Amino acid sequence: MRAIVIHAPKDLRIEESAVEALGPGEVEIRLATGGICGSDLHYYAHGGFGTVRLKEPMILGHEVSGHVAALGEGVSGLAIGDLVAVSPSRPCGSCEYCHKGLPNHCFNMRFYGSAMPFPHIQGAFRERLVAKASQCVKAEGLTAGEAAMAEPLSVTLHATRRAGEILGKRVLITGCGPIGALSILAARRAGASEIVAADISEKALGFARTVGADHTVNLSENPEGLVPYSQNKGYFDVLYECSGAAPALISGIQALRPRGVIVQLGLGGDMSLPMMAITAKELDLRGSFRFHEEFATAVRLMQGGLIDVKPLITHTLPLSDAPKAFEIALDKGQSMKTQIAFS
Repeated sequence: MRAIVIHAPKDLRIEESAVEALGPGEVEIRLATGGICGSDLHYYAHGGFGTVRLKEPMILGHEVSGHVAALGEGVSGLAIGDLVAVSPSRPCGSCEYCHKGLPNHCFNMRFYGSAMPFPHIQGAFRERLVAKASQCVKAEGLTAGEAAMAEPLSVTLHATRRAGEILGKRVLITGCGPIGALSILAARRAGASEIVAADISEKALGFARTVGADHTVNLSENPEGLVPYSQNKGYFDVLYECSGAAPALISGIQALRPRGVIVQLGLGGDMSLPMMAITAKELDLRGSFRFHEEFATAVRLMQGGLIDVKPLITHTLPLSDAPKAFEIALDKGQSMKTQIAFS
């Protein structure tokens, strides 16, 4: 089978790879669609992010869907031909954090396409993928592209849980790439009364408006665009910081009301924080990392028509054009979510 392998920055290859053996409780999946994530782009453009660096060739990808091609011994509830969304979250189930109900912090997590451990965890961008049946959520009624969006949507559902009570709250979202746009959908579904989105790209802000932002602020055209929201100690109750950029976080903190909640999703490296403002306003700063149990919920929300991700899928290219797909995904002026068609 063919797989998409990153060797070094901008050294992306389509290579032959062996199909893994099918074991008990496992499913062989004929991959249909894979979405290119921000972390995939970091590996492609920079060889990693922060302290996480490529040390060996690695198959990329963790936003995938496909059709069941074979069932291992003991698998029930799935049938040959079923379209499934495949969760990349593979906690061990036996470590301290798994036992504490924090599987996303598993000591032995084998999350697809991750260079955090060494040897690296190989990703899901391959024509045939063997996964545990428990990773597979039936996605009937969805397109393969929609099903592959379950992963990034799960990230924002987890962030929404981390934010706490959203009903009736005013929400600011900084950074309107795929995670920011999906955060708008998640916050609205959770009951946010007002959502303002800020970014430096008018193209991204257009998508933010499409998925339901009440107002948008272009910080490139108007760097002081969030300043009015900082009057009277702030305006917003919750900040989803999705850019990983220090200026966005600082502007967002200034616009938060006392005892507001900051949910940090963006991973742009370490940054300096305005601790005086965080302390004086009694703000809560909460990290949000990956997800686990939210994955099935993401699929159900899309199946029920409660969240529509289709407007965010801007490009779908064949596997043979994978390098071109990555270049398009890097160009935020034309792409929101770029996907690769494997079959």
